[in-house]
Amino acid sequence: MMQFMLLFSRQGKLRLQKWYVAHPDKLKKKITRELITTILARKPKMCSFLEWRDLKIVYKRYASLYFCCAIEQEDNELLTLEVIHRYVELLDKYFGSVCELDIIFNFEKAYFILDELLLGGEIQETSKKTILKAIAAQDLLQEEETPQGFFDDHGLG
Repeated sequence: MMQFMLLFSRQGKLRLQKWYVAHPDKLKKKITRELITTILARKPKMCSFLEWRDLKIVYKRYASLYFCCAIEQEDNELLTLEVIHRYVELLDKYFGSVCELDIIFNFEKAYFILDELLLGGEIQETSKKTILKAIAAQDLLQEEETPQGFFDDHGLG
């Protein structure tokens, strides 16, 4: 089971974090700082897997973002790389060539996409098509709930 997923920039700025195991905030900050420092210090040609405490860390860099997952010892690193890649593909499809700014300004969508893919640290849905349909339905629902032209309707515009 995945323990957590972190997305951070080459400058070490945390852009997204999803924890599937409860930890106090102080410990989360310590873990995050330690992992970001460790991964950024690694050379690009080094393996994307590392042993850390009692977990395995699997990470992959896409453009300016690092996607980092902590998994249990008995979990499959290659499957975790596939999960990371599937998440990036979904972000790419949704945002149209995703970039760091998309994550910064639309973090709630990035979390929603992640929640459609993973539930409790386990794969929930493998079909990109199904996930993208769910996201489109959520967008439609959100558009219906957001009052458009409120000021115009009330003579304030």
